[in-house]
Amino acid sequence: MSNASPAPASLTAAPADALAALTALTAVSPLDGRYAARLQQLQSHFSEYALIRNRVLVEVEWLKALAAEPHFTEVEPFPLEAIEALDEAARSFSVADAKAVKDIEARTNHDVKAVEYWLCERFAGHPAVAKAAGFIHFACTSEDINNLSYALMVRGAREDVMLPMLNRLACRLRDLAHEHADLPMLSRTHGQPASPTTLGKEMANFAWRLRTARDRIIHIRVTGKINGAVGNYNAHRVAYPDFDWEKFAHDFVERLGLELNPYTTQIEPHDALAELLDAFARANTILIDLNRDIWGYISLGYFTQKVKEGEVGSSTMPHKVNPIDFENSEGNLGIANAMLRHLSEKLPVSRWQRDLTDSTALRNLGVAFGHTLLAFDSCLRGLNKLAANPAALARDLDDAWEVLAEPIQTVMRRYGLPEPYEQLKALTRGKGHMTEADLRSFVRTLALPEDAKARLLAMTPASYIGKAAELARLV
Repeated sequence: MSNASPAPASLTAAPADALAALTALTAVSPLDGRYAARLQQLQSHFSEYALIRNRVLVEVEWLKALAAEPHFTEVEPFPLEAIEALDEAARSFSVADAKAVKDIEARTNHDVKAVEYWLCERFAGHPAVAKAAGFIHFACTSEDINNLSYALMVRGAREDVMLPMLNRLACRLRDLAHEHADLPMLSRTHGQPASPTTLGKEMANFAWRLRTARDRIIHIRVTGKINGAVGNYNAHRVAYPDFDWEKFAHDFVERLGLELNPYTTQIEPHDALAELLDAFARANTILIDLNRDIWGYISLGYFTQKVKEGEVGSSTMPHKVNPIDFENSEGNLGIANAMLRHLSEKLPVSRWQRDLTDSTALRNLGVAFGHTLLAFDSCLRGLNKLAANPAALARDLDDAWEVLAEPIQTVMRRYGLPEPYEQLKALTRGKGHMTEADLRSFVRTLALPEDAKARLLAMTPASYIGKAAELARLV
């Protein structure tokens, strides 16, 4: 018999009214709770409301396209007033409208069919549209509507939200590169002192990488299909056997701003979407690298962080200003990449002509992009708080004269002096602190041309930066 004490009542159940409504405090996901205010831009792209709104848009555009095609004599061309009414239904689609669709879905237990019924009800009193009601969702499978809706959601989120934030990050890194182009910094390879660079050049490296990753994201075409139950236009050909359905589908998908995938099963196979998710994961990996490097530079004192009035760094150590933005960003990037890569591997795999595993996975696209956007935002907040600390950078450089062993032995090689690498290795390796005097005394013993010797004697760790400053200004 257990002697364990019962759990306190406060840990076993919440008060009855605490969970009555979803709020930032009752949300299970931190994206809809703690961080909801920072992710509002994504709600219009990845919420349930957004999915239903895009389904309505696709259904409306399909009906308009059918009515505008003279070959389909059974549906009369819509007068301008009917087209404007249809466009307004899609344009002004509200949360209340989405709730009405969900009410229909509760009866039908089918989300896409509920949109069709809602449109029929919405236009029951409109003669021209009501007369064409049989052509709403004509020859379509649900996936014709769904794949195009998700494609529009992803494309919209990419262009309206994700890329602008990625551009802001790249621009901030470029600004830091230019601002600190000439500020010398000791490099560390394998954690050990190495040939100096500049703080700006290290920021330029990330600005270039991030812009390259951004360009890959931009150039991926989002694809879609509208070719029926298993991708062969079966029903279409029976209803209108002499019509060029492939061209019609191509033109329709292109008008939506997407690229037609001509070979599909019931589902669009998500290969382009997987490529896009992988591209975002690659950008995220670059930012993980950035966050860790900046974290380390803050730890070394190369950067300080601007203090916000009233903010607390530690609950017990009042002096601390923690690099929380970079830590938050790194943590969210890890979660985002786990989801992005799972989705990119899962979505292109479907049993035979269709299974439903992609349907439930697709509903988490917004979660993956949400953690990505949150990470972008946190990283940018952190970058905007940074202030370089030239004194700390100079101290490290002045304590690392041994890094000049590289240029000394390289000049010795040029002029054919014996065993240059070995001589410098014997002088510096494992010897601990090397002083300016140690290095210059050695240089004075070398049988070098006077101009070469003078150049080496004038060199300091802070001046040994190669083209770093120039490269930083060019990014």
